[in-house]
Amino acid sequence: MNRVLQPFASTRPAAAWPFITGSLLVALACLWLLQWTAAPRLQESGVWMGLRGGALCGLATAIGALPVLVVRSIPQRLADALLGFGAGVMLAACAFSLVLPGLEAARAMGHSAWGAGWLVSAGLMLGALALLGLDKTLVDEPLDAQRALVPSRLVVFVLAIVLHNIPEGMAVGVAAGGRLPEAPGLAMGIALQDLPEGLVVALVLAGAGMGRAKAVFIGVLSGVVEPMAAVLSAAAMTISSVLLPWGLAFAAGAMLIAVAHSVIPESGRHGHGIIASAGLAIGFCLMMMLDTALA
Repeated sequence: MNRVLQPFASTRPAAAWPFITGSLLVALACLWLLQWTAAPRLQESGVWMGLRGGALCGLATAIGALPVLVVRSIPQRLADALLGFGAGVMLAACAFSLVLPGLEAARAMGHSAWGAGWLVSAGLMLGALALLGLDKTLVDEPLDAQRALVPSRLVVFVLAIVLHNIPEGMAVGVAAGGRLPEAPGLAMGIALQDLPEGLVVALVLAGAGMGRAKAVFIGVLSGVVEPMAAVLSAAAMTISSVLLPWGLAFAAGAMLIAVAHSVIPESGRHGHGIIASAGLAIGFCLMMMLDTALA
């Protein structure tokens, strides 16, 4: 059976990496735990809700990367199933937590059914084009690859993961900033799929010869963009309610491209398409139920 990892080149971590990784974990945990100590008025803020949801997603990515410190490998079949599961969660989030609320928000602004459809379609295409442009600029032509923290042959992989985490954070922030009832379910669903995602990222890096502690650090770091994107998106939504359907559609388009362009092709690249597709269906159904139950 294929494995995600080959034997590690080095199992003795440098002293600095555990400290830096631990600091990032503590920072993400503190951001999330602040929800219990903040003033009630602050907790009702859309930006605060975005920070809380984004921190939860970033923390889930970080926790998912930690087992690489002790786990040497997982079956490739399982890794592909986990990627398929993540793709299903993200597709359901696009449909039920972003596109449908975006259509409702557009109609609430006075647009007809056709007008709402055109508005959301335009926003979705803008988000898709934006992510494709970033992917073309940063992934196809990575700058200063030889000087990067990550070995040059892995820069493309790390950039792709970071880029696909940005729309996840945007989705959480837009839903929170718009005070949508779907916001808690969306944050929980994305956090669930971030757990295996963090594990797979760290496993691939370690399997390519990177030390375990450094691989975990990069896995944790890849999730830090989520609370950042969530806060910025939530802040934008609080400026004007007119931005809500556009923001929801833009996040949906970016997430849709991330799934279609990166996650689904990667999940079927090793010949386990059936397992990956089953994982996709399970992830879609789980996210759909979370969206309904937590709304």
